[in-house]
Amino acid sequence: MKKPHNKAVILSLFVFALCAAAAGPLYARATEEYPIVKLRSLDKITARTQVFEANVGRTIKFGSIYIKVQACRKAPEFEQPESAAFLQVWEIPPVKSEEEEKAEWIFSGWMFASSPGLSAMDHPIYDVWVLDCLQSEEQIKAQESEAAAKEEVREGEGVLDAEEAPVEPAIEQ
Repeated sequence: MKKPHNKAVILSLFVFALCAAAAGPLYARATEEYPIVKLRSLDKITARTQVFEANVGRTIKFGSIYIKVQACRKAPEFEQPESAAFLQVWEIPPVKSEEEEKAEWIFSGWMFASSPGLSAMDHPIYDVWVLDCLQSEEQIKAQESEAAAKEEVREGEGVLDAEEAPVEPAIEQ
């Protein structure tokens, strides 16, 4: 009895393997943590927009929604630019009766500055999206002073430990 060889299946597997090899390894991009996220919000009813900065771990109120920033990460400068923030958004709707205020989750997840529609918050009144991740003023000043120090110091110069310093010459009198 003759064994049937399905040339189409073998060809499909070969093409799939070739495409997988050409795509290269899949890996997570390196990111750096930042302490501040820059957000933009929109009230669709009044057309009011607001750009504000929020520290990671803080909660912000806009209209009837609350936004808590859990993390803000950004690709290093030498990579393709990308900022992403993990946000949790909830709403406390206006009380219409004697009931207690009951919070409702609106969004919880990562938002990306370069692709706001990829992971968007779905709300009939409010929109929120990430603009950028920012550094604190102290970090900016520290980086600027490091850069200035690097520019002034030539190779082989700079602060030396006691063990690295040569013996001092004798003082002649």
